[in-house]
Formats: sequence, structure tokens, C-alpha cells
Amino acid sequence: MTVEDCYQLGYITKPHGLKGEVQVLLDVDYPEEYKNLESVFVQQGQQLVPFFISAISLNGDRAIISFEDTDTLDLAKALKGCSLYLPLSTLPEREEGDFYFHELVGFDLIDANDDSLVGEVENVFEAGPQTLLSIKHKTEKEVLIPLTDELIKEIDKENNRLYMFIPEGLVDVFLED
Repeated sequence: MTVEDCYQLGYITKPHGLKGEVQVLLDVDYPEEYKNLESVFVQQGQQLVPFFISAISLNGDRAIISFEDTDTLDLAKALKGCSLYLPLSTLPEREEGDFYFHELVGFDLIDANDDSLVGEVENVFEAGPQTLLSIKHKTEKEVLIPLTDELIKEIDKENNRLYMFIPEGLVDVFLED
């Protein structure tokens, strides 16, 4: 299993108690969907290591997790800061019209104002409170576009196209030398 085959569930913030439990921040929209997890992958260096869960307690976007065969404070301390992953195949289904950010990677971004191709979505990331699309413009330069519901006209999953109303002059800012 590789990171590319997975999505990040969250990360371990700190040990909890003295028996090897860890506190986890869940970076997902609906944490309650994960209350019955049996296992996760913990990123250690460049590897994903499977850990089986013996107990999980949710409180909002935080969880206290006990891993099987992990009953020492030292091991819990060693896991602090590690990211947790699950296979993409386990993502909950979304309602019609909803999407996961990773699904947009590889889509063509079309400016809905004039139906022109801006470029290909290379990445979707959060910068503070703002979600941004990193677009590889046809000139090979990177263009950053805010991803907001107000700007999205249509997501055409069948043809891998994202239609957005891009504010006038925004793309030009990134194309200037």
C-alpha cells in the first residue's frame, strides 16, 4: 500500500494516558463515520505500517485510539506527529454533486466565463481557511485558483472537466514575469 493509494485520515497529536493510547485529530468532514475502524495505516518515514485498533473513542474531530500490541507510553510518544491513512477504496460514497478534493486532480479547468481552457488541476490544498487549486497553465506556469462553491459552475466527472467562473484578471497575475 502506498500513500498514493490512500487518503489522509488525520494525524496523531500526542500520547494519551500511560498505556500506549494516542490522541488523534481526524481531518475528515464526518468523523462519526470512522467510529468503527478496525485498522489504519500509520506513516513511519516513507512507509505505511498497518496498525490494528483495539478501541476508539470519538469526541468531535478528536479521537482516543488504542492500538493492539501497543501498550507502552514510549511507543505512543514515538508515534506523535505520524499521519494516519486509509485506502481510497474505503472512502464513503458522496451524494450526487458532491466530490472529494483528490478527485479533481487531472481535471481540465475551464473558465465558464468564456469556455476557455485554463489548464490542468495538479493539486488541491488548503492554505489557512482557503482551499486552492494548483493549475498547470498551458504556458507551463502554476496558477492558483480559490476553490469555492460560488465559483464552481459544473463538475463534469464523465469528461474530467471543472467549469468555474474565474474572476477577471486572476490568471493574468500568475502569468506576468
